[in-house]
Amino acid sequence: MEKVRVHDKTFVPYLKDAELQEIVKTVAEKIYEDYKDEVPVFVGVLNGVVMFFSDLLKHYPGRCEVAFIQMSSYVGTQSTGIVYKKMDLTKDIKDRHIILIEDIVDTGNTIESLFQYFTETQRPKSVKLATLLLKPEVYKKEFVIDYVGKEIPNKFVLGYGLDYDEEGRNYRDLYQLEEGRINE
Repeated sequence: MEKVRVHDKTFVPYLKDAELQEIVKTVAEKIYEDYKDEVPVFVGVLNGVVMFFSDLLKHYPGRCEVAFIQMSSYVGTQSTGIVYKKMDLTKDIKDRHIILIEDIVDTGNTIESLFQYFTETQRPKSVKLATLLLKPEVYKKEFVIDYVGKEIPNKFVLGYGLDYDEEGRNYRDLYQLEEGRINE
């Protein structure tokens, strides 16, 4: 893994694809233990979740269904604090067990919006949350994150589905913004 440049920023290697796959496999197995006698609906929160979602499904040994919703709160490398629903849910999930699948949780604003949306308008049987990455330094919400792949420091990451201004999602590995380069 070498440094990569996306737009005006440099990113350094953080987690290799093999490490990510082990994390994803562990999350899939934990979810399966809780839902092996059910058919949960995995709801992917687009766009960043695409790679994690796909790999999670490959590692999940049970029956499941899938749906998607699109939310956004980032501009560049900063969260705006305002969460926008860009695409509505693609499946009826009333009275179903759903697992919200997120790529990364930092402030928790998106989770708060999602939980409000699901509990007030969709009425699922249950809602749990799985995330590949969690930034515990900045997560201040009360919602329980049921399945966490890996806790990471509060640094901007790129690759494995995560982007910087819509680029870099396609990298198999995960990169972190190079120190001292925030205001390049």
